[in-house]
Amino acid sequence: MSDLDDSPAGEAKDEPQRPKGRKTLSREAWIAAAREAFETGGISSVKIDRLARLLRVTRGSFYFHFSSLQDLHDGLMDVWRASNCAPFLKLQDTKDIDGVQFFSDIVHVWVDENPFSPRLDLAVREWSRRDAAVAREIKDIDTLRIDLLVRAFLAMGYSDDESTVRARLTYFHQIGQYALSFEEDQDIRKRYQPIFGDVLLGPLVEQPEHLRVL
Repeated sequence: MSDLDDSPAGEAKDEPQRPKGRKTLSREAWIAAAREAFETGGISSVKIDRLARLLRVTRGSFYFHFSSLQDLHDGLMDVWRASNCAPFLKLQDTKDIDGVQFFSDIVHVWVDENPFSPRLDLAVREWSRRDAAVAREIKDIDTLRIDLLVRAFLAMGYSDDESTVRARLTYFHQIGQYALSFEEDQDIRKRYQPIFGDVLLGPLVEQPEHLRVL
């Protein structure tokens, strides 16, 4: 991740004393404001002075909670890891899986968006184009998500190669919808959901009604 800060040249990096009687907010409030700026305008929009003006506080409030802009960047990544990575990491430990149910559990992470956030995922993915460390984490989570889908298709009875292809198609389909900011009427989406499920799950699976989740 970038080591760049937007502090003026020569400004002291030591953490200033908390001004008496002055609003400082919380670390979480700063991260929430940074996240909104990040999801809307990318990592270049996450600036200390800009956020301070938005929150109507001084730079001193920022340095009461963060050592640097990089520290704030790390906070954003922690939020992404907790909401968009941890649910998949939890699924990684599943044993003796039922293929269709496991597939449903994976897809529900995206569909339910609780806590998964498509906007945050796309923002981090865009950030990764300019930051090698972020790119490595994106690559790792992409690999994990696809590997989970491969496990689901293998458990359904598909071969190694077909499981890999079906997993990639499923994943690229999901990420592509986010990347295009694709939206449609809920009634139309519900009409297409079972068809998407039948196409992605393929001929070896008769999808139960209660698992029609795509």
